[in-house]
Formats: sequence, C-alpha cells, structure tokens
Amino acid sequence: MANPNKTDVTRRSFLAAAGTGVLTASANAQPPSKSQRQPNIIYLFSDEHRWHSMSCTELPELKTPNLARLAEESAEFTHCISNYPVCSPYRAMLLTGRWPYETGIVDNDLPLSPNENTVGKAFQAAGWRTGYIGKWHLRGTRAEPFGFDHSLIWEKTNQHFDVSEYYPADNKPVVPKGYNATLMTDQAIEFIDANRSQPFALYVSLNPPHSNFTDAPEVKKALYPEGSLSKRPNWRSAPEGVTEESKFFSNNGWPYYEGYHAHISAIDDEVGRVMRKLEELGMEDDTILVYTSDHGSMFGSHGVGGKRQPYEESIRVPFFVRWPGRIAAKKKVSSLFGTIDVVPTLCGLAGVKAPSTCKGQDFSGHVIGGGGLDPESQFIMHIAKKNASGAENHPAPLFRGVRTKQHTYFVTDKGEGSLFDNSADPYQMKNLFDTADARTTRDACEKMTCAWLTAASDPFEQKTGA
Repeated sequence: MANPNKTDVTRRSFLAAAGTGVLTASANAQPPSKSQRQPNIIYLFSDEHRWHSMSCTELPELKTPNLARLAEESAEFTHCISNYPVCSPYRAMLLTGRWPYETGIVDNDLPLSPNENTVGKAFQAAGWRTGYIGKWHLRGTRAEPFGFDHSLIWEKTNQHFDVSEYYPADNKPVVPKGYNATLMTDQAIEFIDANRSQPFALYVSLNPPHSNFTDAPEVKKALYPEGSLSKRPNWRSAPEGVTEESKFFSNNGWPYYEGYHAHISAIDDEVGRVMRKLEELGMEDDTILVYTSDHGSMFGSHGVGGKRQPYEESIRVPFFVRWPGRIAAKKKVSSLFGTIDVVPTLCGLAGVKAPSTCKGQDFSGHVIGGGGLDPESQFIMHIAKKNASGAENHPAPLFRGVRTKQHTYFVTDKGEGSLFDNSADPYQMKNLFDTADARTTRDACEKMTCAWLTAASDPFEQKTGA
C-alpha cells in the first residue's frame, strides 16, 4: 500500500469523482473506428466461484482447461473485488453501476426498480441487440423493463437438474430436463446464432457452483474423490457441537467441497462451448468475452462457509476479458477493480456512453492501452442479512471496510475490527488491528472507508473500542 502519511491526490480525486459520477464518461475508451464492426459483448458469470479455485490460479489439480485457455488469451484483473459478496446486491450493481443504498438492494430477494438506468438500456439505446439469460435474483421474471430485448430468466436454480424453470416471452414457466447451466448455455448459443449479423450484448448468469453442492454432473463428481483436492492453509473444520456457526457452516468437507469444484469443472465446459461457438462463426475478433463470478465462497477457510464475509475467499473473483486484436493476451492488470466498475468499463470498451448515474470507474484504458486512475482501495461491505439463510441468526458479520493492494481492513457493526497484511500474510491468519506497528495503516484504511461511505451514501458508522 502507498505510504498512508502521504497526501494522495489521485486517491482523493478518485473518491470525489466516484461520489459525483464524473468517472462514467468512459474517458479511456477507444471506440471502434467507422471501418470496424462494433464489438459484441458476452458477459458470462457464475455464482459463488472464488478466484482461488481454478487450475490456472491456486488449484492445479482442478480440471478447468477452458478457463486456463481463456486466461492465456485474455487480460485478467488479478484483484477483482466483489464489493458486496451477496447475489442480489451484486446483480443490482452489475446492472446499474450504483451502490446498494442508492438502488435499495441491500440484501437478497429485493426488487430492482425498472426506472433504474441500466447497462442494458445503455447498449440498447446505442443500437446493440441485448439479451439476459439465467439467474436474475432481483424479483420478477422479465428483463425487458431493464433494457434487454431478449429475456429468459430462470428460477429455482439451486437444484441443478430437472427442477429449474425459465420464463419465455409468454411468461409461462418451462421446466426442462437436464443440468441447468448446460441448458442456459444452449439458450446463449441460440442467441449468438440468431444475432450474429448485428452487434449484441448478452449477459448469461449461470447458477453453479452455488449450492446444492452435491448435484454436479456425475462425470464431474467422479473426477474428485474424497481427499483429492487440497484445501487452503487457513481451512478449519466447523465448530463442534450445535452452535450458531455450525448450523450454517457445516458443509465444508466431503462431499460438499469436492462437489463445489465438480460444478466448477462443469462450468468450465460451458465456457468452452461458448468459445468454440465464436470460433465456429468466426466471431472471436468481433466479441468482447468476459468470464467472472458474483462472489466467492469460504469453504472452511477461517472455519466458516458461504459468502457474506470480508475475507479473500469471499470477495476475490476471476475476471478475464478477451478481445483478440484489441486486448493483449496474458495481460495482468493488478489495479483494484470492483463490481461497481463493470458498467462503465464495458461501456468504455465498446465506445458506448455509460449511464450518468454510474458511480464506478472506467477501467477500459487499463486493458486496451492508455492506462487510467489506479484507485488505492475498493469498498467492501455486508449491509443486511434479514434475507439470508437463518435471517438475523446467520453468523456472518455485518461490516464495512476496504481492500487495498496490500491490506484488508474492516469493522463490524459490533465494533470489532480486523486488519490483514495480504502480502506478508496471504491467508489472513494474523489480525493486526490492535497492534501498535499497524496503527498508521489502520488509520489510513479507516479514512478510506469513511470516504467510501460518503461516496456510497452509506449511513454506517465505524465504531471500535480503540
């Protein structure tokens, strides 16, 4: 992290701009020239896939050859942060580029207003054919009011075989047979085929590897017998006995851990199918292809499971962006990139004007040349859990904080603080919050968090015993 005693004009100007929407102008964009075709956008995102769980990152024994290939052919944001690691808040930020208190989506299962300025409306107004396929999780079964010409929203997606239903144009649910991620990809490929003659923006929201963790395709489960996959060094078994923690976090071992990764191998197949379809149609050079996830999953790190946590396993996700001929392959972008930045960045890459209401930064210059602001931190949060499993009894703490390139800092609503040096302590096993040597860093992170709270219209107050 930069010297916290130094006046950081870049950080201050970044936070000020984030609060006013100045950064939505896509100033770094290099739109296609008139002789070039406007690029397609395919935004593939799974649910609960943490950055660490790929063969090309921390788990070489995992079978993810297509994601490894995509990583080789893409620019990667190596510090992509899910600002709010919960399904609905992520999706609201993904579509609007606005913070949870601005949209009202502060927890799961809340309705997003169709009056919001969305990325779908931005691309639609610019002449793109737009589509949304898969999990929605913002109430309702129609994506058209949010700027998507083609809407196939899926419900009941946590049971991955033969239970999920999708809603076609007549809004009468259809319950097909098969693995829902494969069926969603079938629909995505049909959309690509049908719209290959015009620029399109397609969002595909796949449910796995979200629970149920034990219903991956049998051929994938067979890859990972008990004990075949290593665990992170900070893994601990759930607390013994019937505790509030163990009620919700007991499924971190066999067969759940291996099943989670079996789903990731299945998702890898679907990513490969999309890549092959683009090759078959000769569309790779005309298509910006993204793979990412809404948040990660703890799976026993720090003795807990699920998401809604401030730790790396919960907030750090893959983010690969491929555009042959325009984005250099194997490029690593270490700048802190968050959910809030996705809308302006995609708009910037395509040369489309982002909604003026966006609060994030356009990072397109970081991947196609020209650079841009390098923010010192990303805001991280868990605002509410009334709609979580177990509601207010869910043990994940409510918190606010920041992730910098070196540190993770957060304070809970009960005044408990944590500070980790992710360079010296990558598994976040030594809390420095109350140490004298870290006081300067802690104070700097507290100030950054305060600035983000203001920019995000968040009423949370940092209160600690110090």
